[in-house]
Amino acid sequence: MRARLVITLLVAVLPPAAAAQAPKPSRAAVIAAATDIIQKAHYCTFITIGEDGQPQARIVDPIAPDASFTIWFATNPLTRKVNQVRRNPKVTLLCFDASTSSYVTVLGRGDLVTEAAEKRRHWKADWASIYPKGAANDEFMLIRITPARVEVVSESRGIIGDAKTWLPVAIDFPQK
Repeated sequence: MRARLVITLLVAVLPPAAAAQAPKPSRAAVIAAATDIIQKAHYCTFITIGEDGQPQARIVDPIAPDASFTIWFATNPLTRKVNQVRRNPKVTLLCFDASTSSYVTVLGRGDLVTEAAEKRRHWKADWASIYPKGAANDEFMLIRITPARVEVVSESRGIIGDAKTWLPVAIDFPQK
């Protein structure tokens, strides 16, 4: 009974955010969690800005982020997203791992890449069913996402946002 009274008094005295707020994870922990979520999600939603200013979303199959957290995926050069990235390079990638109800949102810059060496370097074997000629195929190009900000929520990894505002844990990347 006494323990219950102490807990009740502490909850009443502490501000709600202080009572519910978890310690902020390290940058390395957030990056590791984000990388894992992207790999486990497999398919992610890529968002660009359409000609009319309306956000446009579609499913893509990215490769895992590299050491600088740059993310790559293949696309047909004739798709709308290519023209949208060309016109406005601000993009968002959202990946959701249903097995842990975790997600990562990458806000950044999209760049169109057609160089053969880059296409070979960033080829994903899973893409062969869509691009049967492989990395040498001129019927695909790459979109490179350079992150400006990464937001992560993963309760199973102890990465949770603000209890009141639901603002996710975020890390910013220096812009060049």
